Amino acid sequence: MDTVLCGSAHVYGDDIDTDRIIPGKYTKTLDLQSLADHVLEDLDPEFRLRMRPGDMIIAGDNFGCGSSREQAPLALKTAGVSVVIARYFARIFYRNAINVGLPALEVPDLRAETGDEFTVDLAQGVVRNTTQGTEHQADRMPEVMMAILHSGGLVAYLRAHGTYPPTEPIGTTP
Repeated sequence: MDTVLCGSAHVYGDDIDTDRIIPGKYTKTLDLQSLADHVLEDLDPEFRLRMRPGDMIIAGDNFGCGSSREQAPLALKTAGVSVVIARYFARIFYRNAINVGLPALEVPDLRAETGDEFTVDLAQGVVRNTTQGTEHQADRMPEVMMAILHSGGLVAYLRAHGTYPPTEPIGTTP
């Protein structure tokens, strides 16, 4: 995974819940492409037509609120979204995003318009709106979170580090 990402912004407001990211009627599948085909369709029916691999979601407060639906960040990642930047994330969405390998950064004072071009340095937490000529500092991700993202998600990270699947059945005592 690259730590410097470049792409166009797709900008949304506050309180975008997981049902708006991927409607519940599509979550009964393990086909990730099917999820990606319907991502954001109720919020922005034209998103899939405008979306290019590497583009970014820029949102307001409480992005990913609602359910603990892991399909929401999976749908965004499979659709080609390189990073989600918000003023504030619902905590479960944030954790699910990192777990599936989708970078998520909080930038409280970010301003953007759909179509603005961005460069994001994940390792440094620097977010540049190259269209508007502004730069913002997000909190830097801890090394372990960067390693999870670099591995492609938590399961891949655990497999690479020899701790998945567990060697002992869950619930047993030595």
